[in-house]
This record gives sequence, C-alpha cells and structure tokens, in this order.
Amino acid sequence: MTLQLQGLTPEIGSAPIVTRFAPSPTGLLHMGHAYAAWVAREVAQQNTKGRYLLRFEDIDTPRVKAPYYDAIEADLQWLGLSWDDTPLRQSTRSDAYQSALAQLKSIGAIYPCFCTRSEILTETARIPSAPHGPDGPPYPGTCRALSPAQQQEKIDAGIAHSWRLDSALASKLNGPLDFTDLRFGHTRVDPSLLGDVILARKDIGPAYHLAVVVDDAFQSITHVTRGEDLLHSTHVHRLLQAMLKLPAPIYLHHPLVPDENGKRLAKRADSQSIASLRAAGKSPQEIFTLIEHALGKIS
Repeated sequence: MTLQLQGLTPEIGSAPIVTRFAPSPTGLLHMGHAYAAWVAREVAQQNTKGRYLLRFEDIDTPRVKAPYYDAIEADLQWLGLSWDDTPLRQSTRSDAYQSALAQLKSIGAIYPCFCTRSEILTETARIPSAPHGPDGPPYPGTCRALSPAQQQEKIDAGIAHSWRLDSALASKLNGPLDFTDLRFGHTRVDPSLLGDVILARKDIGPAYHLAVVVDDAFQSITHVTRGEDLLHSTHVHRLLQAMLKLPAPIYLHHPLVPDENGKRLAKRADSQSIASLRAAGKSPQEIFTLIEHALGKIS
C-alpha cells in the first residue's frame, strides 16, 4: 500500500484518536468509500490508542436495503479495513435525536417549514440575485416569518412540515465560530453557505445534519474524516455543536476519488463497486493502487 495521507499537522497530537467511517446502507461500496474508510483508519492509527469505528447512517429508511449492511461489512473486512467495537446504527438512536431537536426548539433556533419542494423552487426563481451555495440557492426563508400562532394553526391542521435551522439566529446566539481542518486549516464559520437547512422531516424524522452531530459526540469522535464535498456542511455542524453544547472535533476533508472521466463516483455505477471489482479478480492491493492512480490525476 503506497497511499499516503496528505496535510496532517502536529495537531494530531498524542491523545487517543477516535474516527469513524459512516456509510449509508443504500448501495454497494465503491472505491471512494474504500478510500474514505482507509483515511479514517489511517488517522486513528496515528497513535497507539486510536480507534476506528463503523457507523451506519440508515435514517433514510425508504432507501435502506437490509442486504447492504452485510455487504458493506464484508467489503471492508476483505479490504483489510476492519473496525473497532460494534457498528452503530442511526436507526436505533431516534430518542437522542428527538432530545437534541427539543433542545433547539427550546431556544428558538429552529422553525417549522410548510413549503413543498415546488413552492421553494418557484420562490427561489423569483430571486435571481439570491446567493447560491454548493447545493444551489439556499431556502428563501418563506416560513421563518410566520408567527407562533400561524405555525401552530398549520401544525394543528395537519399540514406536513419539516424543521429548519434558523441559521441567522443561531449565528447570533453563538457569536463567531471556527473549526480546524487538517487539510484546509482554521476556518471561520459562515452560516449563509447552506442557509436554513432541514434538521428533521415529518416522514423520516431527524435528518443528516442533526444526526451526525449528535452521534459524533455520542461516540466521542475526536477527528471527523470525510470527503471534501461535505466541507460546507461543517459550517452547519459547528453551529449545532455550539448550541447543543457538544465538543468540536478536528476535521480532515479529503479529496474525492474520481472515475475515469474525472467525475465523482456514484453508488449506482455497479461496475465500479468493490464487490464487482472483487468478482473480476482484483485484489485489495490492486484496488488501492487504482485509488492512488485516480487521486494522482487530480493532484
């Protein structure tokens, strides 16, 4: 294995390190997942007491398929990336997420949103000058102005709603925040990057941003390693950590492994899955060599 971690600083330190690899059991692992798991384990092994954990992000239950749990574990073990402790499933952690949501409600940091997807698209189309984040224009804040009485009237009427973070209010409550990334350095939190993100939905309950923050604290994660596509999400996560009085881990947002066309790998590309490469006779070493070559094209 000739892969090397880049950008590590002395902040790794000598204290015990705990990392996690957190796939969603909605498809097979591909080389990008293999690299993410390898980075998490490699950072954990920077000291002798390091631990590398496996967490299944399975709260999006309509998309989760039971066979993928075993398939993911089998691929990781075959790659030589076995984990410490029993894997955590987010689907068992509903009470913890609801408790965190109640905390945020109690300080007025979230509000119910009754907008449909089409209504949001129509509203944002009317504001061509609105700033665009990494996922397009942020939510325009349509429901943020509703009074408590208007909110309750809609809830009592049974209108479907989600719960959104009031990012501007959250920023005022916490003041200036930053986070440390071992690749990008110290970064000041910018709440406007993703805007008022959804933290819970009526149909599937707590969403990614809330669940990941609560679970990183629960598992005592000291170093969050994940793809650079989630760098903007960290701005939201630092806000939530501050409001929920949770510790702030150190981050490492690593490069994404591209396909042969330079595009991000996707789960739907079964021909590039670890299982398919394995069935084609590739060894773990050959797969890591493919990853190294793919990363070399973007460096």
